[in-house]
Amino acid sequence: MVTKKKTTTTKSSSKSSTKVSSDAVQRHGKDTWSPEVQILTLSQEIESLQWHLVSHPKDVDAKRSLLKKVAKRRRLLKYLKEKDLSTYSQVSKKLNLKV
Repeated sequence: MVTKKKTTTTKSSSKSSTKVSSDAVQRHGKDTWSPEVQILTLSQEIESLQWHLVSHPKDVDAKRSLLKKVAKRRRLLKYLKEKDLSTYSQVSKKLNLKV
């Protein structure tokens, strides 16, 4: 009987992850829908989809979902920039976004 070793792929340590907790950008304890929290959530989902697409480059649905999330995050960042520039700069620093 031949047994196969189960190989697992590990993500490299060089990836720049957005391991920022929502507490860092929340306005108050139960804040879930402020633009800052939405941007954080979208950034985490975008990063997850990017790593998924590395393994599955032909996954068209994931590519489309990634593009939709990037566009939504871009709109939220634009809104935040117009509304409150200081908060915009703080959020972009915390999430290491190129803006």
